[in-house]
Amino acid sequence: MNIAVKLTEWVALYPTWIYAILFAIIFAETGLVVIPFLPGDSLLFATGAIAAQGKINPALLFFLLTAAALCGDNVNYAIGHFLGARLFNRENSRLLNPKHLERTREFYAKHGGKTVIMARFVPVVRTFAPFVAGIGSMRYSQFIGNSVIGAVLWVGICLPAGYFFGNMEFVKKHFELVVVGIVLISALPVLIEMIQHKRKSSTQEEKE
Repeated sequence: MNIAVKLTEWVALYPTWIYAILFAIIFAETGLVVIPFLPGDSLLFATGAIAAQGKINPALLFFLLTAAALCGDNVNYAIGHFLGARLFNRENSRLLNPKHLERTREFYAKHGGKTVIMARFVPVVRTFAPFVAGIGSMRYSQFIGNSVIGAVLWVGICLPAGYFFGNMEFVKKHFELVVVGIVLISALPVLIEMIQHKRKSSTQEEKE
């Protein structure tokens, strides 16, 4: 909740290194499956607001943070791809059963593209999506294309949103509520997809 204040302090203390710091945070949140709790949407929003004040370069931030998100995706995918078959090799395991791996592969074969894109906008989920895509042996050519789209859209929406609206008086006074709003809006595409999928399943069951 104090990300805006903390980020302002970092910009003042490390005007040159701030780009590397932001790159590292976005990369870690996306690329290291063990730390999905790092700020993503709120960090981009706050960064955009500070960029609007002329303290950091918005164009450089866009390309740098998009690259960070893509690098994180690729690392996470590689880890999942490398570990997948090794983890899911116990027939009697409830959690790491090979059948679960096969279901994951089938799911990503059918819904993989849009899953990777939509997951980018959902906190925590965006950290696990590339990892699971790697475990599910999703084709890399399909994964990287959708990863690029997701990263560009994510940074391209959250960063400008902070740039144009982050310095409004209401936003600065109620930043915590804004962060919650960003998270809820980010989750809408997944919620809509779930509702549509449930309706389709219900319709198919009625026909049968």
